[in-house]
Amino acid sequence: MVSDRGLQVLRAIVQDYVDTHEPVGSRSIVERHSFGVSAATIRNDMALLEDEELIAQPHTSSGRVPTDKGYRVFVDHLAELRPLSSAQRSAIASFLGDPADLDDLLARTVRLLTQLTGQVALVQYPSFARASVTHVQLVPLDGRRVLVIIVTDTGRVSQRITSLADELDAESIERVAARLVPLLAGRSVADAAEQLQRGAELAAAPVSAVDRALHRIAQAAAEELDEFRQNRLVLAGSATLAKREQDFRGSIHPLLEAIEEQVTLLRLMSEMVADEQGLSASIGRENAAFGLSEASIVASEYDSAVGAARIGIMGPTRMDYPRNLAAARAVARYLTRLLDEDEGRR
Repeated sequence: MVSDRGLQVLRAIVQDYVDTHEPVGSRSIVERHSFGVSAATIRNDMALLEDEELIAQPHTSSGRVPTDKGYRVFVDHLAELRPLSSAQRSAIASFLGDPADLDDLLARTVRLLTQLTGQVALVQYPSFARASVTHVQLVPLDGRRVLVIIVTDTGRVSQRITSLADELDAESIERVAARLVPLLAGRSVADAAEQLQRGAELAAAPVSAVDRALHRIAQAAAEELDEFRQNRLVLAGSATLAKREQDFRGSIHPLLEAIEEQVTLLRLMSEMVADEQGLSASIGRENAAFGLSEASIVASEYDSAVGAARIGIMGPTRMDYPRNLAAARAVARYLTRLLDEDEGRR
Protein backbone atom coordinates (compact mmCIF):
# COMPACT_ATOMS: atom_id res chain seq x y z
CA MET A 1 0.00 0.00 0.00
CA VAL A 2 1.18 3.50 -0.85
CA SER A 3 0.73 6.13 1.85
CA ASP A 4 -0.85 9.53 1.27
CA ARG A 5 2.60 11.10 1.35
CA GLY A 6 3.82 8.48 -1.10
CA LEU A 7 1.07 9.50 -3.51
CA GLN A 8 2.10 13.13 -3.15
CA VAL A 9 5.68 12.09 -3.90
CA LEU A 10 4.37 10.37 -7.05
CA ARG A 11 2.57 13.59 -7.97
CA ALA A 12 5.82 15.52 -7.50
CA ILE A 13 7.78 13.05 -9.64
CA VAL A 14 5.25 13.23 -12.48
CA GLN A 15 5.11 17.02 -12.40
CA ASP A 16 8.87 17.48 -12.19
CA TYR A 17 9.60 14.91 -14.89
CA VAL A 18 7.14 16.61 -17.24
CA ASP A 19 8.68 20.01 -16.47
CA THR A 20 12.38 19.10 -16.59
CA HIS A 21 12.55 16.05 -18.91
CA GLU A 22 15.03 14.62 -16.40
CA PRO A 23 14.70 11.70 -13.93
CA VAL A 24 13.71 13.00 -10.51
CA GLY A 25 15.80 12.39 -7.38
CA SER A 26 14.89 12.65 -3.71
CA ARG A 27 17.06 15.73 -3.14
CA SER A 28 15.38 17.69 -5.94
CA ILE A 29 11.97 16.75 -4.51
CA VAL A 30 12.97 18.13 -1.11
CA GLU A 31 14.26 21.31 -2.74
CA ARG A 32 11.28 21.88 -5.03
CA HIS A 33 8.42 20.74 -2.77
CA SER A 34 7.44 21.42 0.84
CA PHE A 35 7.18 17.94 2.33
CA GLY A 36 8.86 18.87 5.61
CA VAL A 37 10.83 15.60 5.73
CA SER A 38 14.39 14.60 4.89
CA ALA A 39 15.67 13.32 1.56
CA ALA A 40 16.17 9.92 3.22
CA THR A 41 12.46 9.74 4.07
CA ILE A 42 11.56 10.68 0.49
CA ARG A 43 13.90 7.91 -0.73
CA ASN A 44 11.96 5.41 1.38
CA ASP A 45 8.70 6.62 -0.16
CA MET A 46 10.24 6.31 -3.60
CA ALA A 47 11.35 2.75 -2.85
CA LEU A 48 7.74 1.83 -1.99
CA LEU A 49 6.52 3.49 -5.19
CA GLU A 50 9.07 1.48 -7.12
CA ASP A 51 7.90 -1.73 -5.44
CA GLU A 52 4.38 -0.91 -6.65
CA GLU A 53 5.78 -0.35 -10.18
CA LEU A 54 4.58 3.25 -10.20
CA ILE A 55 8.07 4.65 -10.86
CA ALA A 56 11.23 3.18 -12.33
CA GLN A 57 14.96 3.94 -12.46
CA PRO A 58 16.03 4.27 -16.10
CA HIS A 59 19.76 4.19 -15.29
CA THR A 60 21.94 3.24 -12.34
CA SER A 61 22.56 6.20 -10.01
CA SER A 62 19.82 8.23 -11.73
CA GLY A 63 16.57 9.53 -10.38
CA ARG A 64 13.17 7.99 -11.03
CA VAL A 65 10.61 8.42 -13.80
CA PRO A 66 6.91 7.53 -13.78
CA THR A 67 5.81 4.27 -15.36
CA ASP A 68 2.64 3.94 -17.43
CA LYS A 69 1.00 2.57 -14.29
CA GLY A 70 2.23 5.61 -12.37
CA TYR A 71 0.77 7.97 -14.94
CA ARG A 72 -2.53 6.09 -14.66
CA VAL A 73 -2.67 6.56 -10.87
CA PHE A 74 -1.73 10.21 -11.35
CA VAL A 75 -4.49 10.83 -13.91
CA ASP A 76 -7.15 8.92 -11.97
CA HIS A 77 -6.43 10.20 -8.46
CA LEU A 78 -3.92 13.05 -8.36
CA ALA A 79 -4.28 15.29 -11.39
CA GLU A 80 -5.90 18.65 -10.70
CA LEU A 81 -7.52 20.22 -13.75
CA ARG A 82 -7.20 23.96 -13.48
CA PRO A 83 -9.57 26.20 -15.47
CA LEU A 84 -8.04 27.85 -18.50
CA SER A 85 -6.98 31.46 -18.15
CA SER A 86 -9.22 34.24 -19.40
CA ALA A 87 -6.75 34.84 -22.24
CA GLN A 88 -6.99 31.19 -23.28
CA ARG A 89 -10.80 31.24 -23.11
CA SER A 90 -10.87 34.40 -25.20
CA ALA A 91 -8.57 32.75 -27.72
CA ILE A 92 -10.94 29.78 -27.99
CA ALA A 93 -13.96 32.03 -28.55
CA SER A 94 -12.10 34.12 -31.13
CA PHE A 95 -10.60 31.16 -33.00
CA LEU A 96 -13.83 29.16 -33.22
CA GLY A 97 -16.21 32.04 -33.73
CA ASP A 98 -18.34 32.37 -36.87
CA PRO A 99 -17.29 29.23 -38.79
CA ALA A 100 -18.46 28.72 -42.37
CA ASP A 101 -19.82 25.22 -41.68
CA LEU A 102 -19.15 22.12 -39.57
CA ASP A 103 -16.10 21.12 -41.62
CA ASP A 104 -14.58 24.56 -41.05
CA LEU A 105 -15.46 24.45 -37.34
CA LEU A 106 -13.79 21.07 -36.73
CA ALA A 107 -10.73 22.04 -38.79
CA ARG A 108 -10.38 25.16 -36.62
CA THR A 109 -10.87 23.05 -33.50
CA VAL A 110 -7.88 20.78 -34.15
CA ARG A 111 -5.65 23.70 -35.12
CA LEU A 112 -6.61 25.47 -31.91
CA LEU A 113 -5.96 22.40 -29.74
CA THR A 114 -2.53 21.92 -31.29
CA GLN A 115 -1.70 25.55 -30.54
CA LEU A 116 -2.90 25.20 -26.94
CA THR A 117 -1.10 21.91 -26.19
CA GLY A 118 1.73 21.46 -28.67
CA GLN A 119 0.47 17.93 -29.38
CA VAL A 120 -1.39 16.11 -32.13
CA ALA A 121 -5.08 17.05 -31.98
CA LEU A 122 -7.95 14.78 -33.08
CA VAL A 123 -11.66 15.46 -33.45
CA GLN A 124 -14.26 12.84 -34.32
CA TYR A 125 -17.06 13.85 -36.63
CA PRO A 126 -20.47 13.06 -35.17
CA SER A 127 -22.19 10.16 -36.91
CA PHE A 128 -24.72 11.59 -39.33
CA ALA A 129 -26.59 8.35 -39.98
CA ARG A 130 -29.59 9.70 -38.03
CA ALA A 131 -29.46 13.17 -39.56
CA SER A 132 -32.18 14.09 -42.05
CA VAL A 133 -31.69 15.42 -45.56
CA THR A 134 -33.33 18.84 -45.74
CA HIS A 135 -32.19 20.15 -49.11
CA VAL A 136 -31.09 18.67 -52.43
CA GLN A 137 -30.09 20.82 -55.37
CA LEU A 138 -28.60 20.17 -58.81
CA VAL A 139 -26.68 23.10 -60.28
CA PRO A 140 -25.67 22.80 -63.96
CA LEU A 141 -22.08 23.91 -64.46
CA ASP A 142 -21.98 23.19 -68.17
CA GLY A 143 -23.65 20.69 -70.48
CA ARG A 144 -21.85 17.67 -69.01
CA ARG A 145 -21.17 18.64 -65.39
CA VAL A 146 -23.56 19.08 -62.48
CA LEU A 147 -22.88 20.23 -58.92
CA VAL A 148 -24.84 18.00 -56.50
CA ILE A 149 -25.60 19.75 -53.18
CA ILE A 150 -26.98 17.84 -50.18
CA VAL A 151 -27.73 19.54 -46.85
CA THR A 152 -28.79 17.87 -43.58
CA ASP A 153 -30.66 19.26 -40.59
CA THR A 154 -27.39 19.22 -38.62
CA GLY A 155 -25.72 21.65 -41.00
CA ARG A 156 -23.59 19.10 -42.81
CA VAL A 157 -23.20 20.19 -46.44
CA SER A 158 -21.96 18.04 -49.31
CA GLN A 159 -21.01 19.52 -52.67
CA ARG A 160 -19.87 17.15 -55.39
CA ILE A 161 -19.29 17.70 -59.10
CA THR A 162 -20.59 14.83 -61.25
CA SER A 163 -19.74 14.28 -64.91
CA LEU A 164 -22.55 13.13 -67.21
CA ALA A 165 -22.44 10.80 -70.17
CA ASP A 166 -24.58 13.13 -72.29
CA GLU A 167 -24.87 16.87 -72.68
CA LEU A 168 -28.08 18.08 -71.01
CA ASP A 169 -29.82 21.44 -70.93
CA ALA A 170 -31.18 23.08 -67.77
CA GLU A 171 -34.69 21.73 -68.35
CA SER A 172 -33.40 18.15 -68.48
CA ILE A 173 -31.47 18.69 -65.25
CA GLU A 174 -34.70 19.90 -63.63
CA ARG A 175 -36.38 16.66 -64.73
CA VAL A 176 -33.56 14.69 -63.10
CA ALA A 177 -33.96 16.72 -59.91
CA ALA A 178 -37.72 16.13 -59.88
CA ARG A 179 -37.11 12.38 -59.77
CA LEU A 180 -34.12 12.49 -57.38
CA VAL A 181 -35.29 14.90 -54.69
CA PRO A 182 -38.27 12.77 -53.46
CA LEU A 183 -35.88 9.89 -52.83
CA LEU A 184 -33.78 12.04 -50.47
CA ALA A 185 -35.55 15.05 -49.00
CA GLY A 186 -37.10 14.56 -45.58
CA ARG A 187 -35.47 11.18 -45.06
CA SER A 188 -32.72 10.19 -42.66
CA VAL A 189 -29.28 9.83 -44.22
CA ALA A 190 -29.43 6.07 -43.73
CA ASP A 191 -32.93 5.80 -45.24
CA ALA A 192 -32.04 8.07 -48.16
CA ALA A 193 -28.99 5.98 -48.97
CA GLU A 194 -31.12 2.82 -48.98
CA GLN A 195 -33.69 4.48 -51.23
CA LEU A 196 -31.01 5.28 -53.77
CA GLN A 197 -29.60 1.77 -53.66
CA ARG A 198 -32.86 -0.09 -54.04
CA GLY A 199 -34.93 2.34 -56.10
CA ALA A 200 -36.53 0.34 -58.86
CA GLU A 201 -36.26 3.15 -61.39
CA LEU A 202 -32.52 3.39 -60.80
CA ALA A 203 -32.00 -0.35 -60.97
CA ALA A 204 -33.39 -0.53 -64.48
CA ALA A 205 -30.97 -0.05 -67.36
CA PRO A 206 -30.89 3.67 -68.26
CA VAL A 207 -32.34 4.16 -71.76
CA SER A 208 -32.53 7.93 -72.16
CA ALA A 209 -30.07 10.75 -71.50
CA VAL A 210 -32.15 11.82 -68.47
CA ASP A 211 -32.15 8.22 -67.16
CA ARG A 212 -28.38 8.00 -67.57
CA ALA A 213 -27.89 11.34 -65.82
CA LEU A 214 -30.18 10.26 -62.98
CA HIS A 215 -28.22 7.03 -62.62
CA ARG A 216 -24.86 8.80 -62.38
CA ILE A 217 -26.07 11.55 -60.06
CA ALA A 218 -27.79 9.02 -57.81
CA GLN A 219 -24.56 7.03 -57.58
CA ALA A 220 -22.67 10.18 -56.60
CA ALA A 221 -25.32 11.11 -54.02
CA ALA A 222 -25.24 7.59 -52.56
CA GLU A 223 -21.46 7.80 -52.16
CA GLU A 224 -21.78 11.15 -50.40
CA LEU A 225 -24.45 9.82 -48.04
CA ASP A 226 -22.27 6.81 -47.29
CA GLU A 227 -19.49 9.19 -46.24
CA PHE A 228 -22.00 10.95 -43.97
CA ARG A 229 -22.52 7.63 -42.15
CA GLN A 230 -18.84 6.76 -41.78
CA ASN A 231 -16.80 7.70 -38.75
CA ARG A 232 -14.26 10.35 -39.64
CA LEU A 233 -11.42 12.16 -37.91
CA VAL A 234 -9.93 15.58 -38.39
CA LEU A 235 -6.29 15.86 -37.31
CA ALA A 236 -3.69 18.58 -36.91
CA GLY A 237 -0.20 18.85 -35.44
CA SER A 238 1.43 15.72 -36.88
CA ALA A 239 4.68 17.66 -37.22
CA THR A 240 4.86 17.97 -33.42
CA LEU A 241 5.76 14.26 -33.22
CA ALA A 242 9.08 14.89 -34.94
CA LYS A 243 9.82 17.76 -32.57
CA ARG A 244 9.11 15.49 -29.56
CA GLU A 245 10.70 12.31 -30.89
CA GLN A 246 13.12 12.19 -27.95
CA ASP A 247 10.13 11.87 -25.61
CA PHE A 248 9.18 8.50 -27.07
CA ARG A 249 10.91 5.35 -25.85
CA GLY A 250 10.87 3.84 -29.33
CA SER A 251 9.92 4.74 -32.87
CA ILE A 252 7.22 7.24 -33.77
CA HIS A 253 6.44 5.39 -37.02
CA PRO A 254 3.43 3.50 -35.57
CA LEU A 255 1.92 6.84 -34.60
CA LEU A 256 2.52 8.28 -38.07
CA GLU A 257 0.93 5.19 -39.63
CA ALA A 258 -2.10 5.50 -37.33
CA ILE A 259 -2.47 9.16 -38.31
CA GLU A 260 -2.28 8.22 -41.98
CA GLU A 261 -4.84 5.41 -41.78
CA GLN A 262 -7.15 6.87 -39.07
CA VAL A 263 -9.03 3.57 -38.59
CA THR A 264 -6.86 2.61 -35.59
CA LEU A 265 -7.34 5.99 -33.93
CA LEU A 266 -11.09 5.89 -34.52
CA ARG A 267 -11.33 2.47 -32.87
CA LEU A 268 -9.17 3.53 -29.94
CA MET A 269 -11.10 6.74 -29.30
CA SER A 270 -14.42 4.93 -29.60
CA GLU A 271 -13.40 2.35 -26.99
CA MET A 272 -12.00 4.77 -24.39
CA VAL A 273 -14.03 4.79 -21.17
CA ALA A 274 -15.11 8.24 -20.00
CA ASP A 275 -15.58 9.39 -16.42
CA GLU A 276 -18.60 11.32 -15.16
CA GLN A 277 -17.21 14.52 -16.71
CA GLY A 278 -16.85 12.93 -20.15
CA LEU A 279 -13.05 12.84 -19.83
CA SER A 280 -10.93 9.80 -20.69
CA ALA A 281 -7.28 8.84 -21.02
CA SER A 282 -5.52 5.85 -22.55
CA ILE A 283 -1.90 5.67 -21.48
CA GLY A 284 1.12 3.96 -22.98
CA ARG A 285 0.89 0.18 -22.84
CA GLU A 286 -2.89 0.40 -22.47
CA ASN A 287 -2.75 1.12 -26.21
CA ALA A 288 -0.65 -1.93 -27.07
CA ALA A 289 -3.56 -3.68 -28.81
CA PHE A 290 -3.66 -0.76 -31.24
CA GLY A 291 0.11 -0.71 -31.81
CA LEU A 292 0.44 2.60 -29.96
CA SER A 293 2.13 1.61 -26.71
CA GLU A 294 4.50 4.58 -27.08
CA ALA A 295 1.70 7.13 -26.92
CA SER A 296 -1.03 8.48 -24.69
CA ILE A 297 -4.36 9.92 -25.74
CA VAL A 298 -6.60 12.10 -23.59
CA ALA A 299 -10.10 13.00 -24.73
CA SER A 300 -13.24 14.90 -23.86
CA GLU A 301 -16.74 14.38 -25.22
CA TYR A 302 -18.74 17.04 -27.01
CA ASP A 303 -22.42 16.92 -27.90
CA SER A 304 -24.10 17.51 -31.25
CA ALA A 305 -27.63 17.17 -32.52
CA VAL A 306 -26.94 13.60 -33.68
CA GLY A 307 -25.07 12.42 -30.58
CA ALA A 308 -21.78 12.68 -28.73
CA ALA A 309 -18.32 12.50 -30.26
CA ARG A 310 -14.81 13.10 -28.92
CA ILE A 311 -12.00 15.62 -29.02
CA GLY A 312 -8.60 14.07 -28.34
CA ILE A 313 -4.95 14.95 -27.86
CA MET A 314 -2.20 12.43 -28.67
CA GLY A 315 1.41 12.62 -27.59
CA PRO A 316 4.11 10.85 -25.58
CA THR A 317 3.32 9.30 -22.21
CA ARG A 318 5.41 12.09 -20.70
CA MET A 319 2.76 14.71 -21.35
CA ASP A 320 1.15 17.36 -19.18
CA TYR A 321 -2.07 15.43 -18.49
CA PRO A 322 -3.87 18.08 -16.39
CA ARG A 323 -3.15 20.80 -18.95
CA ASN A 324 -4.14 18.67 -21.93
CA LEU A 325 -7.31 17.35 -20.28
CA ALA A 326 -8.29 20.89 -19.26
CA ALA A 327 -7.73 22.15 -22.81
CA ALA A 328 -9.75 19.30 -24.33
CA ARG A 329 -12.57 19.85 -21.84
CA ALA A 330 -12.71 23.61 -22.42
CA VAL A 331 -12.70 23.30 -26.21
CA ALA A 332 -15.28 20.48 -26.11
CA ARG A 333 -17.61 22.60 -23.99
CA TYR A 334 -17.30 25.55 -26.32
CA LEU A 335 -17.83 23.33 -29.35
CA THR A 336 -20.97 21.86 -27.75
CA ARG A 337 -22.28 25.36 -27.10
CA LEU A 338 -21.64 26.46 -30.68
CA LEU A 339 -23.38 23.41 -32.12
CA ASP A 340 -26.31 23.86 -29.72
CA GLU A 341 -26.69 27.52 -30.71
CA ASP A 342 -26.53 26.58 -34.37
CA GLU A 343 -29.22 23.92 -33.85
CA GLY A 344 -31.39 26.48 -32.05
CA ARG A 345 -31.25 28.79 -35.08
CA ARG A 346 -32.51 26.08 -37.46
